[in-house]
Amino acid sequence: MTRMPTIDDVAAMAQVARTTVSRVINNGPNVRPEVRQRVRDAIEALGYKVNAQARHLASGSSRQIALIHASDADSEPNSYYHSGLEVGAMRACAEYALTLVNHVLPQNSEAGRGRIIDLARSGTVEGIILTPPYSDDVGLIDAVVALGCPIVTISAGAAARSHAAWVSIDDREAGRTIGRYLAKLGHRRFGYIDGIEGHLSAGTRLEGFLDALTLYDIDRTRVDIMRGNFAFRSGVQIAEKLLSRPDRPTAIVCANDDMAAGALLAAHRLGLDIPGEISITGFDDTPVSEIVWPPLTTIHQPIRKLGASAVKHLAALMAGRSGAAAKKGGFVPFELVIRETTGAV
Repeated sequence: MTRMPTIDDVAAMAQVARTTVSRVINNGPNVRPEVRQRVRDAIEALGYKVNAQARHLASGSSRQIALIHASDADSEPNSYYHSGLEVGAMRACAEYALTLVNHVLPQNSEAGRGRIIDLARSGTVEGIILTPPYSDDVGLIDAVVALGCPIVTISAGAAARSHAAWVSIDDREAGRTIGRYLAKLGHRRFGYIDGIEGHLSAGTRLEGFLDALTLYDIDRTRVDIMRGNFAFRSGVQIAEKLLSRPDRPTAIVCANDDMAAGALLAAHRLGLDIPGEISITGFDDTPVSEIVWPPLTTIHQPIRKLGASAVKHLAALMAGRSGAAAKKGGFVPFELVIRETTGAV
């Protein structure tokens, strides 16, 4: 062809109506699998490209969705977690002809909460994805839903998951996995560096960790729990306190990899052998977990997949598909990654 192929060309080649091609392009319902494949084959053969801008102008739709990150102005952001979600979400947006707009708002803030409600009310975005701790704010979620704006939460707690579509890993089981692993290695005295207050997914990991210890008759008083803010610096400062005590732990469990990297630095400064004298674990399996020394034992959380799955569920809601999967969501598998910062007592 000497011109750009059109939707009518695709319909003619696939021997279907123009509306059928449109349904396939938009992942719509009521198309038989064999017909859907025939349309896709025609699209590939012709090299047809969707003109997203023309589609949006014709429909009056912005096709914009908002990904909401929370940030504490007094600490460094958890940059890889945010960027990993963004990369996964952007790749999925390309598949669904959506435009992703990122918003970084102050956590635990009425101003941030108000900004999200304003976005839902304004109509400038057609869907919203919330990350912790906003994804655990049931009142906020209900307010957005009441405005008719599709919403999906990432890593929300059990209470919030009953109010909106969600994607997450099973944080409690991930915490249990770390606890069982360290208990089997013989550890009986622990330090635990938790995340920020109100971050329920991190709190759920701690609950799971404590669950696992009870299976080995390890009393909860054997766990010294201190709260960090997910930043490297807080890992350094808290680990220094834990490791300077006469009854220091034999293992430090951290709610994310950045704080675990900080704990590693604190152990090195004190001249401790890792893992001979102290074992350290992280969470997320971010790139830093492989470049620190020794490489970090951690839980692999598929961050990009979480971002992509959130967009997939949101696109289904925006298209008006109200099936159980679109409404609810589900768990994404995690994995324990054993490296060189953990060993037997």
